[in-house]
Amino acid sequence: MSMLREMSVPTGPAVAELLPQLSSILDGNSDDANCDAVLPVPAGDDREAGRLRGALSPGSPIQPEAALVVATSGTTGTPKGAMLSADALRASGTATHDRLGGPGSWLLALPAHHIAGLQVLLRSVLAGTRPEILDVSDGFDPSQLPAAVGRMSGRRYTSLVPTQLVKALGDPAAAEALAELDAVLLGGAATPVPLRERAEAAGINVVRTYGMSETAGGCVYDGVPLRGVEIWIVDGRVVLGGSTVALGYRGMPNHPAFADAGRFRTDDAGVLTDGVLSITGRLDEAISTGGLTIVPQVVEAAVATHPAVRECAVVGLPDERLGERVAVAIVASAAVTLADLRAHVALTLDATAVPRELYIVETLPTKGPGKIDRSALRAALAPRRPAV
Repeated sequence: MSMLREMSVPTGPAVAELLPQLSSILDGNSDDANCDAVLPVPAGDDREAGRLRGALSPGSPIQPEAALVVATSGTTGTPKGAMLSADALRASGTATHDRLGGPGSWLLALPAHHIAGLQVLLRSVLAGTRPEILDVSDGFDPSQLPAAVGRMSGRRYTSLVPTQLVKALGDPAAAEALAELDAVLLGGAATPVPLRERAEAAGINVVRTYGMSETAGGCVYDGVPLRGVEIWIVDGRVVLGGSTVALGYRGMPNHPAFADAGRFRTDDAGVLTDGVLSITGRLDEAISTGGLTIVPQVVEAAVATHPAVRECAVVGLPDERLGERVAVAIVASAAVTLADLRAHVALTLDATAVPRELYIVETLPTKGPGKIDRSALRAALAPRRPAV
């Protein structure tokens, strides 16, 4: 009988000690009932580790096809664990290398208990290379990049989230180091157009990725699915299928996201144009204001083009008249007023989507690797007075 066992994942160079275990996971034979599945939990974070243990039950039986159970990035409620087979993990890593131009060496700059960080390690195993590992226990420090990239050889890759790229572009030496890499995978959250343009101007080969734990990580690169991946748009919703899709959620055999075998119903809205996928927003994050529906990501894309905006996030705040009002929090690189920002957004969006409140913040709360935590942001803004 297959069991789910816990794998404690440290930060920093000690992560390399997991490589033999990850190699065994990739070599897993789905026909071998004695091949256990693994649940990664963060070492040194007792709260999160306890949360995952309580919800995903390591030490208990699991279906034999499962090789890895990766928790989704939500930080509230009961976490869901995507059950990934060894076949799905190999398919993801192989297709990634095929798209990027061949196997190479990888730089780990993300927490390795999340799917994006795990995939950096798994791709290294598939390529037969040893990853270069940054210590992110105290956060991402771009000053580590030049030395780390200098130690890499052959084709060189890394995976980042947008907030890390923002920091790296603020450090000329770090930006130069990223420009030396053959590809920088950028995922975990939407990439604002100005950020991508800044990276391209710095000579960085950014590859935008879309995917999640339920698809073994990024499975659509620059809008085009990897080999073996399929995309459908069903009533405006993105549905993903193919070789990298999870078996389902741990302990949730009837979850509607996996109602159709081999397919995963995302919570994202999107469109397919000539085979290229564009994500328009999250179906579960829409703002209802004055009887109209506003997608936060659409407003964020417009706000992000203002020259004084370094990072931004849009949320709906309670409003007695409108139901919700559109509010934006920004990390500013220069002085900006609400009137200035409203005028800028009104150039491209309908007046209903123009933010009614502006908040200047030092940082934006995130969950998982780089995703905006909108619930935490709404709670943080509630007692504050907006900027004028």
